[in-house]
Amino acid sequence: MANTGDSGFFLGMMAARRARERQGNTPGGPQSGGGSLFSMFPKMIVPIIIYALVAFIAGTGAMSSVLFTIPMMSTPDGWGLTTGDLLLVFGLIVLFIEFMQSSGTGSTTIVNHALSMIVFVIALALFLLVGRFATSTFFILMVMTLIDVMAGFVVTIVASRRDLAVGDGGA
Repeated sequence: MANTGDSGFFLGMMAARRARERQGNTPGGPQSGGGSLFSMFPKMIVPIIIYALVAFIAGTGAMSSVLFTIPMMSTPDGWGLTTGDLLLVFGLIVLFIEFMQSSGTGSTTIVNHALSMIVFVIALALFLLVGRFATSTFFILMVMTLIDVMAGFVVTIVASRRDLAVGDGGA
C-alpha cells in the first residue's frame, strides 16, 4: 500500500520504539507494554509547577525580569533573556521528551495520555480563573500541554494502526 503521508519523524520514533522492544524482549515473549512510573508521569506538569512557584513567590512581574544579557552586534543593548523566556525553552525541551515517549502502545502510554489531558484541563482552568496565570507565558505553556495531548493520541493511533497492519500480515 502506498504511503499515506506519514511524517518521517513519527516513523523514526516508531522504529526506535520497536528497536527498544526487541532489545528488551525476554525469552518468554514480547514485552507486555508495562512501564515505569517515570513513563506514566506527564512531564509537562513540571514547567507549569515551576511557573506557579515563580508566580506565587515572586509575582508575575518576575517572568519579565531579565536574567542576563548577551552582547549582540545587531542591538547596542544586547539580547536579554527573561525568566519567562527560559521557562518556555524548558517547556519546549520537556515537550520534545514527551513526543519521544508518545510512540508507545502499552497501557503505560495510555495512562500518560490520560494524565496529560488532566494537566491540560488544569492549566486551562488556571489560565481562565486565576489572575496570576493570565499571562502570555502561561498561555504558551498551556498550548504546549494541548499539543502534547493531541500529538500523543495521534502518534499512538498511528503506531497502533501500523502494529495491527504488521500483525495482520500487512493486509
